[in-house]
Amino acid sequence: MKKVCVFGLGFVGLPLALSFAMRGCEVTGVDVDRQLVEELNQGVTHHLESYNGTPIQDILRTQLDAGRFRATVDCRSALATCDNIIVTVGVPVDNGFHDLNPVLEVSHSIARGLKKGDLVLIRSTLIPGTTREKLLPILEESGLKAGKDFYLAYSSERIAEGRAFYEFENMPAALSGIDPESTERAAQLLAIVTKAEITRASSMEVVETAKVMENISRDVDIAMINEFARFTKAMGLDIFEVVQVANTHQRVNLLTPGPGVGGYCLPNALFYLLPKARELGVDLNLLTTARSINDSVPRYVAGLALRNLPVPPARARLAVLGIAMKDFSNDDRMSPALFVIQALQEAGCEVKAFDPAVPARYPFKVDSLADAVRDTHGILVLARQDNIAFHDFVLFHELMARDGQLFIVDTKNVYRRSECEAAGFHLETL
Repeated sequence: MKKVCVFGLGFVGLPLALSFAMRGCEVTGVDVDRQLVEELNQGVTHHLESYNGTPIQDILRTQLDAGRFRATVDCRSALATCDNIIVTVGVPVDNGFHDLNPVLEVSHSIARGLKKGDLVLIRSTLIPGTTREKLLPILEESGLKAGKDFYLAYSSERIAEGRAFYEFENMPAALSGIDPESTERAAQLLAIVTKAEITRASSMEVVETAKVMENISRDVDIAMINEFARFTKAMGLDIFEVVQVANTHQRVNLLTPGPGVGGYCLPNALFYLLPKARELGVDLNLLTTARSINDSVPRYVAGLALRNLPVPPARARLAVLGIAMKDFSNDDRMSPALFVIQALQEAGCEVKAFDPAVPARYPFKVDSLADAVRDTHGILVLARQDNIAFHDFVLFHELMARDGQLFIVDTKNVYRRSECEAAGFHLETL
C-alpha cells in the first residue's frame, strides 16, 4: 500500500487524492484552510466531480469510512506517515503579477519534514525553471540532496474541472525528474492512477514549459474565435453555425465563443511565461494580444445588454443566469460573468444573478430563478447549469418588467432565435 501526501485540496488536489485512495493507497491531504479540512473530514465538498456516475461526495465519504483518506492542517504529522509527496498548490496572479509564495511556503514546510527515500512530485503550474531554480534549493535546506537522498520530479496537471477523475486516469501524462531514478520513481506513482501513456521528457523545464504552452494555446484559440464572433455579428451571421460548418473540414477544430475566459488556468498562463520571456529578452506579442482580446470580452458582452435597455442604465435591472467560470462548474474564480456584472454595475444597472452550483455569496446573488428575473428588463445567459430553467418563458413573462421590449443576451447558444421571438423576446447573440 502506497502512502501518499497531497498538498493542496482544491479543484485539483482533492480529486487527485481520492483517485489514489480509491486504488488502495493511504492518503493524507494537507491544506492551510481549517474550515475546508473540517468539512472534508465530515464528508462535505461542493465540487461537481464524479467517477463512473458516482458523485465525489459519495467517493469522499467512502474513502473516509475506509480509512484511506483524511485531511489535516498538520504538515509535519502528514509527512511523518508518507513517502510520496505531491504538491498541487497554485501560483496566484494579481494584475498580471504572479505570486510564488504559496508554493515556496509549501516547499519550506516539506523541507522541515523531508526524509531519506521520499519522493517529492510537483504538479503545480509554474514559471518554467521554478522547480530547479526555486523549489530544489528550498527542499535541500532539509540537509538532504535531491537525486541522492530524496527523489524530485515534475509532472504537469492537465485535467479539466468536471472531468478530473476521468482525466487523471485517461489523460496522457508528461513527466521528468531531477535524475533518471526520480523520473522512474514518479512514473511508478503516477501509474497507480494513470492508465494512459506517461511521456518521460528530457528535463523538468520541458514539462513546465509544455504545460504553460498548452494553456496559452487555448487562450489564443479562444481569442481568435471571439474576434471571429464580432466579424460574423457585423455580417449578420450566426457564429455558432459558422463554426459548425467550418469544423466539417477534417483539419479544422474551431472552439466556440463565450463571455470571456475564466478559471485559474487559462487567464493566468501568460503571466507564468512572461517573467521567463522577459528574463530571456523574448517578445510574446501574439500571446499578449490574445490575452488582451479575451480580457475585453466581458465589457463587450455588457455592452450588448446596455444597448438593448428600454430605460436608462440607472433605472435598469438585469438578470444574470450562471456565474461559474464555465458551463456545469461550481468554480467562479476569475469568472468572466463576474466581470460582466462589474461592467453592468459600473454603468449604473442593478444586477441579480442566479447560479445554484456556485457556493460563493455575493451581494447581487439570489437564491432562485424567480428572484433573479423579477422586475428585470433583460436576461444575460453567461454559464449553463443543470438546475436553471432557461426556457421558462412563462415565468419570465409573469415576473419581468413591462417597460419595453424584453431581451435575452445569449452567450452560450442556449436559444434558437425563432423560439425567443415566438415568446416575445429579442435575442442578442455574440
